[in-house]
Amino acid sequence: MSGTTDDPTAGDPTDGEPTAGGLTTDDVPIGDVPIGDVPTGDAATGDPGAGEARPGAPGASGVSRPALWGTVVGVVIVVLAVLFADSGGGTGDLASGTRTVGGGYGTTRTVAVTLAGMRIRPATIEVAAGTRLRLKVTNADAQRHDLKVQGGPSTPMLSHGHSDVLDLGTVTGSREAWCTVPGHRAAGMSMNITVAATSGTTDASGDMSGMDMSGGSSTGPAAGTAGPDLSAAFSQGWKSRDATLEPVPGGTVHKVELHAVRTTAEVAPGVRQQMWTFGGTAPGPTLHGRTGDVFEVTLVNDDPSMGHGIDFHAGTLAPDRPMRTIQPGQRLVYRFRAERAGAWLYHCSTMPMLQHIGNGMYGAVVIDPPGLAKADHEYALVSSELYLGTPGSAAQVAKMRADTPDAWMFNGAANQYVRQPLKVKAGERVRFWVVAAGPSDGISFHVVGTVFDTVYKEGAYLLKPGDSGGSQALDLSAAQGGFAETVFPAAGHYSFVDHDMRHAEAGARGTVEVTR
Repeated sequence: MSGTTDDPTAGDPTDGEPTAGGLTTDDVPIGDVPIGDVPTGDAATGDPGAGEARPGAPGASGVSRPALWGTVVGVVIVVLAVLFADSGGGTGDLASGTRTVGGGYGTTRTVAVTLAGMRIRPATIEVAAGTRLRLKVTNADAQRHDLKVQGGPSTPMLSHGHSDVLDLGTVTGSREAWCTVPGHRAAGMSMNITVAATSGTTDASGDMSGMDMSGGSSTGPAAGTAGPDLSAAFSQGWKSRDATLEPVPGGTVHKVELHAVRTTAEVAPGVRQQMWTFGGTAPGPTLHGRTGDVFEVTLVNDDPSMGHGIDFHAGTLAPDRPMRTIQPGQRLVYRFRAERAGAWLYHCSTMPMLQHIGNGMYGAVVIDPPGLAKADHEYALVSSELYLGTPGSAAQVAKMRADTPDAWMFNGAANQYVRQPLKVKAGERVRFWVVAAGPSDGISFHVVGTVFDTVYKEGAYLLKPGDSGGSQALDLSAAQGGFAETVFPAAGHYSFVDHDMRHAEAGARGTVEVTR
């Protein structure tokens, strides 16, 4: 990006934080770590060391060298026995995520556990019943993570390179462990501790299906149901989101502050859902500018329990710092120059992005093409999918991965512009800016009863007034954008839809009310 820099004063999420447990990455080898006292100095090598008794002479304790050798040999045998029982010298294929550490009653095993890339390694620890198990947990990821053991202890939230030790005590039954950051467990950050079945133990699979450990509650239909009742009424006092695209602000530098916050919104008639948002709304504010304008966006993370970042498709810049994840209470400044026109997506840059976008962290940036003619009305419509349920829960994430939303919507609420139509007059030129936020589905934008005489898609005109042809739909894949224009010929009610009829019938539709 030309002349674009990240805020040099923005704090790095790993700076200034104490190391949990006083450990660092260097303290954690791959595999198992011996527990217990290991002989130091030269005693373990059999050298009595300086100051020990010389041949034929009594030592400081009056013990002859042969007697001392016998003592040393005995100590070495004992130490080797302890190490053999306590070293955690297990087997297994770390690449496949399984670690077998054996053990049994009266033994202790310590296993190094690494958190990185939305995975916990090893993914499975196999241990004999009665073993005292300890986990030395290190976060090797840029994001903060923790590890919670089912029915047992948990680490604090660990920054990059920080470690903590969990003592599970004597393990007699299988259990699961996972990262408690919302959505991380559903994204794959879980681990099974399996124990050979004995009387009184749990099932060795560690299955916890049906247990919601994510916190909160779902207010939407269960997975597999027909979704929200779109024929119902919205709550009393509800208002649709104003779809009007505001004019470009004055000047060429636009400063915006966006707060990453959670909010609860009515996302379908009578259905309220917790959303992760930029600025308290999903989608976030629509930014508007011209080619060459500079946007200076300050992102503030007001989410108390998880990190967030931001990615503006309208700019070109190295993502390392401006798109990094910032932790609760932190902020960063993201500057970019809008060098090319178009309708652009912005979204949370923190993994798992499927969940962060799918739970509401997206918005649009509109950059006018040079010489754009005036329209009587300009509307910004951001299409997206709706996944009901506790954000980050296994049930909700399963729907996201299967691409089976509960509804589709424009501007964050299914059917909202059916209940409260957009209003224009006959003969007026209307420009519809459309961005497909996904996170997985695109859109085929169509207005029933009229045709488009202007279509602009992904930075280029496909059709202009005066051309002999017309267009019936603006087709966009996920993360694409553009606009289409039409002049409504007469008074009436004109539906606009996603012409993928599964989407239209499940909430991706609205009405333009045209008067004389």
